Amino acid sequence: MGPVLAGVLQLLALTAALALAHRPLGDHMARVYSSDRHWRVEKWIYKAIGADPGAQMRWPAYLRGVLAFSAAGVLFLYLLQRLQGVLPGSLGFSAIDPDQAFNTAASFVSNTNWQSYYGEQAMGHVVQTAGLAVQNFVSAAVGMAVAVALVRGFARSRSGELGNFWADMVRGVTRILLPIAAVAAIVLVGCGVIQNFSGIHEVGRFMGGAQQWNGGAVASQEAIKELGTNGGGYFNANSAHPFENPSPFSNLFEIFLILVIPFSLTRTFGRMVGSPRQGYAILGTMATIWLGFTALMMWTEFAHPGPAFDLAGGAMEGKEVRLGVSASSIWAVATTLTSTGAVNSSHSSFTGFGGGIQLLGMQLGEIAPGGVGSGLYGMLIMAVIAVFVAGLMVGRTPEYLGKKIGTREIKLAACYILVTPALVLVLTAAAMALPTPGHSMTNSGAHGFSEILYAYSSGANNNGSAFAGLNADTQWFNTTIGLAMLLGRFLPMVFVLALAGSLAGQRPIPATAGTLRTEKPLFTGLLVGTILIITGLTYFPALALGPLAEGLAA
Repeated sequence: MGPVLAGVLQLLALTAALALAHRPLGDHMARVYSSDRHWRVEKWIYKAIGADPGAQMRWPAYLRGVLAFSAAGVLFLYLLQRLQGVLPGSLGFSAIDPDQAFNTAASFVSNTNWQSYYGEQAMGHVVQTAGLAVQNFVSAAVGMAVAVALVRGFARSRSGELGNFWADMVRGVTRILLPIAAVAAIVLVGCGVIQNFSGIHEVGRFMGGAQQWNGGAVASQEAIKELGTNGGGYFNANSAHPFENPSPFSNLFEIFLILVIPFSLTRTFGRMVGSPRQGYAILGTMATIWLGFTALMMWTEFAHPGPAFDLAGGAMEGKEVRLGVSASSIWAVATTLTSTGAVNSSHSSFTGFGGGIQLLGMQLGEIAPGGVGSGLYGMLIMAVIAVFVAGLMVGRTPEYLGKKIGTREIKLAACYILVTPALVLVLTAAAMALPTPGHSMTNSGAHGFSEILYAYSSGANNNGSAFAGLNADTQWFNTTIGLAMLLGRFLPMVFVLALAGSLAGQRPIPATAGTLRTEKPLFTGLLVGTILIITGLTYFPALALGPLAEGLAA
């Protein structure tokens, strides 16, 4: 069997698995977020944090809950890292430096999981499990809660109420993420992923030096790392490390975990607004972009000219031999089109055009299917923009799901789509203009520029993957990328929740003969075009200086 055929079969198997999980998981999540009952363990949590799960919140109160909980998470994780030297189970590692502790705390709380450190050489068991793994759960649950709040904005009328943040967040953890992650961790252990609390031990001596590894609760963290579209690896090599991803089967299973909740949330959306066909229209948009990017990535990595590529059967540089070009390409697209950032190969070693596809995937806003929660609300914002564009074309007041898209709504949507590009482009320009940040670049020219552009695209879009070759463990990058991650996560949430509150306060508009049918394939095509045009107009000059220039010069 040739590598191209193997890749096609893997993609078909992955698509079939996602299709089988779409309806039951989507329906389950709709029931979770629509239920009025509280589990006993959930009541204990509410009592411990002093929250009233039955109180309905308007958007300012919902936002205060999101920001207060996330700020507490940043502070707790920062202090945990700073105190690592005196904690049990630290494996002898000292406290994390202040700038790196801030960067890591911002990274995991914002669901970015950018890592400017070597995981197995910096973090002990307590920080990994009580700090990083816990944030993998709760940061994903926060994103899902905000997405559900926006869906309620479309579904409710003349109330302005979006539900209860504390109930949404807790249920996301206890009823969705924890059960699935527990089963996934068992599957990964069966695949050979390690799960222990052993210390550092020597495994052999090579070329006169000792080779050392430390164990850890890797399978449990790997499961939620992928399921919650987090991406932070227990080891520096991330999912290219055999302790995290030992086989082709585990590789395909982990890609499934990355994609299953974001795709299934479209079913949840359709159920909660009372029209499953609306969910299928959003699903079709996400699937079209994902499959298109995957096919394009596999073509660039297999068809690149040159004798070395021909002999290797594709662009094998930086890829694991046990996985090959196909599995690496599918993973690279899945992890950059979502806010995961986990890697099973070196993204810097992809072809010039392959690196450009990864960058563009993040710069779309990671909405195809995007991060857990963030992908759905990002796509719905784009749907609002697409409806507005269609309204301008036919001279009709735009409507979406029976809600009028007026001046306030379109301003909030426009602010949402402008925040992240502004962070990426301004910080990239500053890093290139100042003398010190450029010293962190391993490469010069177009590839060196791509390293910087990739770093800020990854941080501001809450992806977390790195282009390699860039030494990001400096005060400049730790601080600026940390700020980009926090602003790129929480500023858009402000606009999402404000939009949700505005929509929830409206009276539904009856559909007429002139109403745009947003459940039809025509709208899916319009939405795909809107996404690509907005992203292209925003980022094309920067992409032309980096991956496009490198690809054309090859």
